Amino acid sequence: MTEINIGQEPPLAGTEVEALVGSLNRLRGYLLWKCGGLDADGIRATLGPSTITLGGLLKHLAVVEAITFSFKMHGRAPFAPFDTADWSDEDWHWRVEADDTPQSLERLFRESVAQGQALVDEALAAGGPGGPTEAANDAGEHANVRRMVLDMIEEYGRHVGHADLIRESVDGLVGEDPPGELSPAPR
Repeated sequence: MTEINIGQEPPLAGTEVEALVGSLNRLRGYLLWKCGGLDADGIRATLGPSTITLGGLLKHLAVVEAITFSFKMHGRAPFAPFDTADWSDEDWHWRVEADDTPQSLERLFRESVAQGQALVDEALAAGGPGGPTEAANDAGEHANVRRMVLDMIEEYGRHVGHADLIRESVDGLVGEDPPGELSPAPR
């Protein structure tokens, strides 16, 4: 299982793959830090007119892991539990339902990251960062693994910014890095 270490830094001089995956894991960790340690009200808090919540961000990014790395990268159905989701409801993955708890949403996110990272590892082993994926444009040109990982880094970058603002409004938590020592990326 992929371990997400909050405060984990990507390598300073790693390979292309280590830098890409390390940057993605750093953003995954930031999201967990900004969404962690809250009660049910905290994961449901919104900011201004937005309906985005920290719990909704955890659920949404868990879904995006499944869509990007299972469907777009490999052409497979999204992994469980998203393989049975009602995709006709466009906003289901943003809602924090009555039975969603901070713990269940964190578990869902962590499990999705582990499955998503296993799919990235599979694609890298098969063709490296330049290997083709199933995602293609109208001309039939296929995206490569590098592009899929970069797309996910971009997705996390946008949403970690949302998490920063929402979390500050909940309890004043601010900052780029969690307190304590930063941990190096695993090798």
